[in-house]
Amino acid sequence: METSNRSEKRTKIIYWIFTLWMALGMVSTAIVQLMKNKDELANFTNLGYPAYLMTIIGVWKLLGVIAILIPKQLLLKEWAYAGFFFVMSGAVISHLIVGDTAGRTFPAVLLLVLVIISWYFRPANRKISIQS
Repeated sequence: METSNRSEKRTKIIYWIFTLWMALGMVSTAIVQLMKNKDELANFTNLGYPAYLMTIIGVWKLLGVIAILIPKQLLLKEWAYAGFFFVMSGAVISHLIVGDTAGRTFPAVLLLVLVIISWYFRPANRKISIQS
């Protein structure tokens, strides 16, 4: 029983460390995107995306962070994780397609990894249980 409690505690610690790090990354990049930072705007246009997409993605990131951090709303959390996965995997693929350097691609890879780890280690009370 004690081993199970230790394992649960370890899982919760891993979850919160990676989730907070992911949330910080998503919020900070959302702010940069919503402010239309000139470097971020250059990055977006280099990837072939229109500037208005920065506003859409920035708002979605903020809403996704809220969905993941608030209690309950399990289906909404799953949607937020899926959205983060698609946005960040799309960013990684876009950087690779245009031939960006590893340094320019790394932030997207890091956020993608944080999303995956946060989702994987989420506690049972943050998962949808499928009843048959």
